Amino acid sequence: MSLSRLSSILLLTLALSPAFAYAQAAPVPPATKRVPPKGVEIPAEERTKLEAGVQELAAELKKIPADAPLRPDVEIFLKAVDWALRYDEFFNPKQTGNAQKLLAEGLARARALQAGESPWTAATGNIVRGFRSKIDGSAQPYGIVVPATWQAGDKKPRALYVFNHGRGDTNSELAFISGRMGSAGEFTPADTFVVHPYGRFCNATKFAGETDVFESIAHASSAYPIDQRRIVMTGFSMGGASVWHLGAHYAWMWAAASPGAGFSETQVYTKAFAEGKEPPPWWEQTLWHLYNATDYVANLQNTAMIAYSGEIDPQKQSADIMEKAATDTGFKLERIIGPNTGHKYEPEAKKELDRRLEEHAAKGRPANPAKVTLVTYTLKYNRQAWVNVNELEEHWKRAEVKAEITDGGTIKATTSNVASLSFSFPQLPPPFKTGQPVHVLLDGQDVTATISRDGEPWTPLFRKIAGHWSAVIPIKPLAPVLRKSHGLQGPIDDAFTDSFIYVRPTGKSLNDVVGAWVKAEMERAIPQWRTVFRGDARVVDDTAVTEEMIANANLVLWGDPASNKVLARIIGQLPIKWSAESVEAHGVKYPAGSHVPILIYPNPLNPKKYVVINSSFTFRQGADTTNALQTPKLPDWAVVDLRTPPSAQWPGLVVDAGFFDEAWQWRK
Repeated sequence: MSLSRLSSILLLTLALSPAFAYAQAAPVPPATKRVPPKGVEIPAEERTKLEAGVQELAAELKKIPADAPLRPDVEIFLKAVDWALRYDEFFNPKQTGNAQKLLAEGLARARALQAGESPWTAATGNIVRGFRSKIDGSAQPYGIVVPATWQAGDKKPRALYVFNHGRGDTNSELAFISGRMGSAGEFTPADTFVVHPYGRFCNATKFAGETDVFESIAHASSAYPIDQRRIVMTGFSMGGASVWHLGAHYAWMWAAASPGAGFSETQVYTKAFAEGKEPPPWWEQTLWHLYNATDYVANLQNTAMIAYSGEIDPQKQSADIMEKAATDTGFKLERIIGPNTGHKYEPEAKKELDRRLEEHAAKGRPANPAKVTLVTYTLKYNRQAWVNVNELEEHWKRAEVKAEITDGGTIKATTSNVASLSFSFPQLPPPFKTGQPVHVLLDGQDVTATISRDGEPWTPLFRKIAGHWSAVIPIKPLAPVLRKSHGLQGPIDDAFTDSFIYVRPTGKSLNDVVGAWVKAEMERAIPQWRTVFRGDARVVDDTAVTEEMIANANLVLWGDPASNKVLARIIGQLPIKWSAESVEAHGVKYPAGSHVPILIYPNPLNPKKYVVINSSFTFRQGADTTNALQTPKLPDWAVVDLRTPPSAQWPGLVVDAGFFDEAWQWRK
């Protein structure tokens, strides 16, 4: 059953219930595009054979300990075929043959592991590996091309290319793994590893897809000798959009980056302000600053960025707009254009691109570049090379640091919209010496810092108070001080880029309307996570939440203070007030029988993690038509009027929404 159909059934059930009868009779919108689409029918005989193969592999997998490091290398094959059968994701009759091959490979690996062997970890060529994702505990696949020049035990560090795939609505795990087993892909430089992330399906490596890319790189780096200073980021089409994003936000990490086509921002690409089109709400426009590569273009000065476009490809627009943004910033974007070519690599242009990328890969990125530029709008993306922004004066406004190490050993930096920053050097660059003070000029102010303390290297920290910079020694506070910081800055969607757990209410709601809405939204969110981000969301009852869960995961609390015991435990420490009569947010009271709050906040039980109240990721089915629409749709908090039933695009009528300030308090 499609998710849109399931959503319609849930809404109809609610509408017929007495508790929901007063709700406005707003029509349910027409079903949006299903992604992945409905699969084709496969012969009953083939289905029976595959189901038997799934059962056989599942039985073998049970013989491997759940925490065995190589277990995901087997589990990915079971998941690929099982999900294709279970969720109607065979898109071509020929895929049944591919499924049989995947089951055979999974069985071979499972039996080898039981015998204490893992021959695929020493193999060369096209290999598919798996890792356990920190987000939801799922096994996620990635492809890796292992060069023939490498053999097990060889520890010589080699360059790594990362190639991000294009959009394919039928690119299930079955399709992806089959493709990676059979093809080396666009880039095959000699004596080089090439990683092909799955990226959690089709999201242009945003949200969980971004986490997936870094987990793929980390897993490959733990299994093979990867030179971390010689990583090249590439991709085409949607994968090109991935490179614009990862290139601009993490520029310092790459020896080079090369986006092919793709999109680089939202408002122009999606024609958001076209005549006759209702503009998105202000907070959604503000949140474009999270992923718009045009906003972070200055960071590309920290890497070698080479954009490729076909001359007549409509997606050439992305490089055109990035080129203009770079020019406006004061530097030139390097480009290669395939003459008279559409949406593909032109052979001669590709040869030139290969040559340039291989030169950069051989050279590698510097350990400590003399000059660093950092531009950001959020502490989510707070680092370039040795420069870290620890606090902003205000989120979602442009912040910038321009820093350099002079020949005389002075660090000079100019800043804007930065309240705290630090410098970190993995390898201490000359002329700095351990234990000696370093001359630092911040916005022209003379600040002295020491590179070491008690013989141990540490990161000098600087804070600006009333316009004056000073060096500070970090002191552990007696009680946690709430500040927006890296990894704890919102918006709501940020909670779903790391480990999270849905906490299901077991008590009776304050009122039936809220209870019915919560039930419908949670039942929508669980399958939607699987459909969009290809994992099973972990769900526990509020009575089963453990201290370990509180310590290690963001908690998504569904319900209200009466129905959810964890929410009841912390409600007095959240910025909202919620009773049977009213919901109070930002100083405004709303009737509790028809309104519900949605928000993200540091968990009072563990301020290093989030709590989210009544929300999953905030873009919904309407964003499935293009990845450019997959941007956050809600900020840090919102109040929803339940008298407008939830739809494929919205959880109800958002009557107010906004961002908390830098201390996680209501903005004045």
